[in-house]
Amino acid sequence: MKLYSKIGILFLACASLAFISPALKPSKTIHVVIDAGHGGHDFGAKNNAVLEKEIVSQIASKIKALNTNQAIVLHFTRTADEFVALHSRAALINNIQPDLFISLHVNANATAKKSGLEFFINEQNPTTVERSKEIATQLNARLTQQTALKGNTIIKNAPFMILKKATVPGVLIELGYLSNENDKRTLTNETEQTKIANTILDVVSTLN
Repeated sequence: MKLYSKIGILFLACASLAFISPALKPSKTIHVVIDAGHGGHDFGAKNNAVLEKEIVSQIASKIKALNTNQAIVLHFTRTADEFVALHSRAALINNIQPDLFISLHVNANATAKKSGLEFFINEQNPTTVERSKEIATQLNARLTQQTALKGNTIIKNAPFMILKKATVPGVLIELGYLSNENDKRTLTNETEQTKIANTILDVVSTLN
């Protein structure tokens, strides 16, 4: 009887263990490079005292400050008002080999009516083009929904050096036009900058 009791107890213990939920696998760490365009003597686009290099730096800083997701590791091509050559930016990206890089820019045009977001990828790299296009499409949809910026349904191919030289998926975003008053008002508004930063982080979190 004692033997049967021990066997019964062992059976029940094994059966109960079978119903214990397995431990959740830790989330994959996502590495993302944020490239704030221009810097130092390279102002980029400007409208009077409003400079592209400052706007993209402010948004990059907000992305860093707002990131509370431990699974997302952010890297930056610059964290101060300094000039970083394009080949150095691309070399940094390729050295890190992140899951994605996002290059932040602001546009300008002789026509003040021109406005809205624009997204560029490198279609010449067959190993990254589909992923880059997928992420650019998500960014376009989310930024259009969650900020005051107008979207553009066309994802464009561009020969920009940072897109050509980088060997990982990447998107260059023109966040609007300083030459357009509505866009400039949005891009220089701290609340809207925060919305842009949060939206970019939202999209990045889906890469896991």
